[in-house]
Amino acid sequence: VQLQASGGGLVQAGGSLRLSCAASGRIFSHYSRGWFRRAPGKEREFVAAIGRRGNTYTDSVKGRFTISRDGASNTVYLQMDNLKPEDTAVYYCAVRTSDILTSRGELYANWGQGTQVTVSS
Repeated sequence: VQLQASGGGLVQAGGSLRLSCAASGRIFSHYSRGWFRRAPGKEREFVAAIGRRGNTYTDSVKGRFTISRDGASNTVYLQMDNLKPEDTAVYYCAVRTSDILTSRGELYANWGQGTQVTVSS
């Protein structure tokens, strides 16, 4: 499975961006997908995950970010609204061969290359 993340960019605080993560290869319907981010000088952080059992978000993005998936194209999206400077990071998408949602990055099997999101104040 290969993942390609896109959609990052520079936006002012309060603005929106939509990230996409396209998957190629064999993606089964029970696989779950996640978004993570790494800010400069910080450790990787879980953002959101989606699967057959629903979705989950880290507290800091609840109400502002929405994760969704297009099963036909194996693409997962992260709609980011009301962006804040603290959302600035490289965003990574990942896939897990399980439908159990988790924020633990080490449980995801494949990762995309990352897309930079920069939010100016």
